[in-house]
Amino acid sequence: MSYRVGVDVGGSFTDFAVLNEEDFSLTTLKVFSRPDAPGAEIVMGLKLLEERHGIKPSAITYFTHGTTVGINTVIQRNGLKLALFTTRNFEDVLELARLKIPTYHNLFSRRPEPLVPRDRVFGIEERIDAEGGVVMPVSEASVAAAVAAAKAAGAEGIVVSLLHAYRNSAHEEQVVALVEAMAPGLPVFRSSGIWPIIREYERTMTASISGYVQPRVAHYLTSFEETLKRLGVGSDLRITKSNGGVMGAAQARAECVQMILSGTASGVIGAGFVAKACGLPKLLSLDIGGTSADVAVIIDGKAEYGTGEIIGDFQIHIPSVSVTSIGQGGGSIATVDDFGVLKVGPESAGSTPGPACYGKGGTRATITDAVAVCGLIGHSDLGYNAVTLDRAKALAAVGALAEKLGASVEETAGSIIDLAISGMYTDTSGLISRFGIDPRDFSLLAFGGAGPMLACFLARELKLKSVVVPVAPGVLSAMGGLVADLKNDFIRTIYAELRTGVEQALASAIGAMRSEAMAWLREVQKFEGPAVLLASAEMRYRGQSHEIDTPLEVEWLEKGDLAAITSAFHTQHEKLFGHADRKGAVQLIALRLIIAGETPKPVMQRAAVAEGPVEPERRVTCWLDGVHMEVPLYRRADLRAGHAFASPAIVAQADTTTCIPAGFGVVVDEFGNLVISPVEG
Repeated sequence: MSYRVGVDVGGSFTDFAVLNEEDFSLTTLKVFSRPDAPGAEIVMGLKLLEERHGIKPSAITYFTHGTTVGINTVIQRNGLKLALFTTRNFEDVLELARLKIPTYHNLFSRRPEPLVPRDRVFGIEERIDAEGGVVMPVSEASVAAAVAAAKAAGAEGIVVSLLHAYRNSAHEEQVVALVEAMAPGLPVFRSSGIWPIIREYERTMTASISGYVQPRVAHYLTSFEETLKRLGVGSDLRITKSNGGVMGAAQARAECVQMILSGTASGVIGAGFVAKACGLPKLLSLDIGGTSADVAVIIDGKAEYGTGEIIGDFQIHIPSVSVTSIGQGGGSIATVDDFGVLKVGPESAGSTPGPACYGKGGTRATITDAVAVCGLIGHSDLGYNAVTLDRAKALAAVGALAEKLGASVEETAGSIIDLAISGMYTDTSGLISRFGIDPRDFSLLAFGGAGPMLACFLARELKLKSVVVPVAPGVLSAMGGLVADLKNDFIRTIYAELRTGVEQALASAIGAMRSEAMAWLREVQKFEGPAVLLASAEMRYRGQSHEIDTPLEVEWLEKGDLAAITSAFHTQHEKLFGHADRKGAVQLIALRLIIAGETPKPVMQRAAVAEGPVEPERRVTCWLDGVHMEVPLYRRADLRAGHAFASPAIVAQADTTTCIPAGFGVVVDEFGNLVISPVEG
């Protein structure tokens, strides 16, 4: 037999999803993450897959991985010490940014310090104009002076981002060649080669992040590949991309910025697959792991995409799954400040030492500890027997906060949960407003180790249609990497008004992009199946200062159908903002092209049909909605399609626990999903 493996390394657990290529059945596994020894979790996971399921490393033919190493490098600010070469007199590009304060309601908030400080930014004498024409050639003397100054400042790498390089990259290429000749071995990163977008700050910021994380990402991927080979895995390593696809490790090393949201995107891909397979048209995905809660919008099985996602303190302007990350994960630590105010997150206990109830040395109360104190978890082993919950340690940790607050330990635990839900509600409401959706039409697909624990509480506040808990929610992110298609993005800046005479430029651009995309899929990825091409354009009305991404047909661009292209923009503008100026002049700023090659997918197995009503295993005492009560405890393995029961209730399974407060009814659908809907009245 042969197998395809998807792995997601999270803050607390590392998840494995394994697809049998003969019958398309799925095997799952969880092990503790090892931030103290990266790669050790992979060794342990593959060892357990062989011991428990007979899956040998040599039988693995496809291996995908979602990682957070890039984003963590930015958040922790422990990346490469960079210098920036930019056009003379534009040295303040990162300092000025967009002149926006980070928090609009706080006039004292400050923009974060740039990844490249001002004293390591050096001007190059050169100039290209907005049309791509050379105004001033590159001064080799200025490059030599900048290289000498960068080396004197201790720079470990150089980012080259020159004015209007999106239109003409010749000067950037020349400067890179000069630097490589003057300072052999010093890494150099060219903005137009990383993501050639039009605005100087956005392009420079994106290039800086890519260069900042590159050495750490490259080292991590190389070590990962060596570990796989040592264990006997013959498959090449593939990495989940921010845009919801996968790419080879070689491309990931060279284009680190494309995988900066790798781990986050994996969960959304998995949620989209479940949504499409199970016929769930409108979803919010809720992925709660040890560090954060990630929410995304999924319509007809497809996630919403955009640019400008937040990476630590910065926006990054590459195509990516639109995800709102909230600093409330299962391991998020609760504290009481000097004013006696209870706070939750964003600091996380991670897997080491982890929540107090894990018994691994943690002493600070977390959300998981609060849920344990309330008696909502701890009725079975957690994380595929990776954890045996110690409620006494959770009581001690939460009790320390209760003393400061002058409340009971149960009341304090309930307040921790309420505060976490409040934070999720605030940020999820912003996402709902951003996409203009009615939450009453949407279900919440809950996954991750802590997603099903908290989903019903959030859904109740947002007044969502229902909560859906898939069969293996704890490892859905790993499955996301497994089912992700090969996918890559291409961009060309056009900056032209849509009027007669621009047709040839559009046809020429899309033709070149199509050729480049097909070469990537066939020659680089060695993919022989059908290719899917999706085109869009960043467009705006003349005079506007922002663009919107507008889906287009490739054929319209090839034939120069300006009427169809313009009409698509008007429609998109009206959809987003409620109005359109159909007589207004329209500008097309940049063309985008996505190419995808579809990978094999697991078959969603239908659940066995219930032959009678389901009975709870037993009743357990818990603290729920401010009171002690006894609730029925169900085993997920005992549930069959058609089973139904009322809340409050708890459903326990190997990878997570689903907590259902009063006011919901639960039905098991034909695929074995728990569909939890509010009960009217």
